[in-house]
Amino acid sequence: MIISKKRPRNNYIVVTFDSCRYDSLIKARPKVMKKLGKVERRWSYASWTSPSHYNLLIGLMPHTSPSHVYASEYYKKDFVKFNERLGSNDIQFRSLVPKLYLPAFLKETMGYRTHAMVSLPVLNPKTILNNGFDSYKLMDHHNDMRAMVKEMKFSSDQPSFYLLNVGETHYPYALPDEPQEQWPRISGVHGVFKHLDDQVVGGKLLAKKDKEKEKFFDNQKLQALRERQITAVKYLDKVVEELFDLVPKNTYITLTADHGELFGEDGYFGHGPIQHEKVYEVPFIEGKLR
Repeated sequence: MIISKKRPRNNYIVVTFDSCRYDSLIKARPKVMKKLGKVERRWSYASWTSPSHYNLLIGLMPHTSPSHVYASEYYKKDFVKFNERLGSNDIQFRSLVPKLYLPAFLKETMGYRTHAMVSLPVLNPKTILNNGFDSYKLMDHHNDMRAMVKEMKFSSDQPSFYLLNVGETHYPYALPDEPQEQWPRISGVHGVFKHLDDQVVGGKLLAKKDKEKEKFFDNQKLQALRERQITAVKYLDKVVEELFDLVPKNTYITLTADHGELFGEDGYFGHGPIQHEKVYEVPFIEGKLR
């Protein structure tokens, strides 16, 4: 099958609110995000940032978990949706073969300029995810979507694809202007990439006697953490408005999350090596700006 190289009509942007739960976004009641369309409850293919983004970048958006449907039929329907997203009419699953990687397909076949700005170090430019991008940047701060929006540029001569991995909704659920000394501290989370075999709090190793004292958060503290994520969504709704004001009218945007988060349900906190519906349940909103 030959794919037309005629310039697609739409710019396309995928925004992942890292770790954002579906019900956190619902409780935040975002007004601007809903301008794209209905907020859907969907399911991530993975419970951790890296594999989830890999799935997204091969074109697999969070799924609807339909029953009585063959997986192959669902994938076919899901990939056909890219015709609407890109303003095309001849994209099918086999269109992405052999690389099966959306950025490379958009750049090499569809004539897009492709860009990624990521917040989490596990997505840094040296990872395998940096394939098919004209630019790929790990941001200076993990919690500053506004800095990403300020760097976005669009050309009238060539369509653009952007992946934005947004960290305000990721632990410690901190807004850009919140001093680090006010962030919550969880043993084993801070400094995890520097000391994978140690428990770290704020970058400092815990003494053995301190480790023994560490206990799982009580429900009140866990609820406070969830409220921080909800507050982050409310803040991001304002930044999304700035994004909407910036992009050209011929722009299709997908807002979703890479995975969810646990705030004490059934004894779990966080995400990753967890088998629980709340770590797979994510919000999904998409549409074209008018």
